[in-house]
Amino acid sequence: MHAAPVRANALPAVTTALRAVESLLMGSGQRTARRNAWNAVLEDRRRARDRVEAEHVLSAVADRRS
Repeated sequence: MHAAPVRANALPAVTTALRAVESLLMGSGQRTARRNAWNAVLEDRRRARDRVEAEHVLSAVADRRS
């Protein structure tokens, strides 16, 4: 059973507009913290996809040996 791909890409115009609003409302430290947090979320998702893929490969190898 394959998991559906996770999409985290926003439209460029929307992203630009949100960053502009963010820069008006928050200080640079908060912007950096928010950006770092989002990058951590994306990295966690990537690791989760890699882990699921590795489980599928290991399962397939184990099934062949049986």
